Amino acid sequence: MLAAMRQAKILEQVKQAGGARVSDLSQMLGVSDMTIRRDLEALAQQGLVSKVHGGATTIEYGSTDEPGFAAKSIREPLEKEAIAAQAAALIQPGSAVALTAGTTTWTLARHLRNVANLTVVTNSIKVAEVLYQNERADRTVVLTGGVRTPSEALVGAVAVSTIRSLHFDVVIMGVHGIDARAGLTTPNLTEAETNRAFVDAARRLIVVADHTKWGVIGLSQIAPLEAVSTLVTDGLISSEARSVLAEHVGDLQVVRVPVDRGQNGS
Repeated sequence: MLAAMRQAKILEQVKQAGGARVSDLSQMLGVSDMTIRRDLEALAQQGLVSKVHGGATTIEYGSTDEPGFAAKSIREPLEKEAIAAQAAALIQPGSAVALTAGTTTWTLARHLRNVANLTVVTNSIKVAEVLYQNERADRTVVLTGGVRTPSEALVGAVAVSTIRSLHFDVVIMGVHGIDARAGLTTPNLTEAETNRAFVDAARRLIVVADHTKWGVIGLSQIAPLEAVSTLVTDGLISSEARSVLAEHVGDLQVVRVPVDRGQNGS
């Protein structure tokens, strides 16, 4: 297959799913990972895709752009894993925990499988799937209803009504963007309303967000920085961001990410 034909198929796959992994593209097209990386580099130079660790995603343009779950799941995987492990360690056995939708909370759900006697309420189909895979008698998982978004969140009046009838010890929230003035934001107006209901229903708000979320502003605010009890991020966050966050959030926790980033070329 000619390079141009191969790259056209790669671009089609990225557009369809919102993102694609090098390993999946390599298997689909029957070529080496190195060849796929060269193709992704060529597409990125043309401004057709955005290269990320382990693959590529569609280009984002504005405050209303909402990438799908597949696109977000291949971004900063090592950072998300480190953040998720740290945040899960903050959860006490016997807690009532709410998890919002997102790829970092999805990663975190795997770590919560080790915490005993939890009641977990989520509006994330992906998070619920992880928790249901290891059903235990000492854990209750509640998936809210609602309208499904590109990020696999259930949002809207049904979700909000369910959340408002409950009380949580802690809500763990992933966000689209964090900004000094805008606070926590999302491009989806209905998801913002649903997440605000989570914040109002919880004693503590833990935000899990890697360094790429800083300075990103979505269309709708979820909450100001002052509402955050604990924010867990990674060591690539800028010194300016650290200063602002340390001043406004209750507790800023910066985790170290392993130096070995796996396969090169991203």
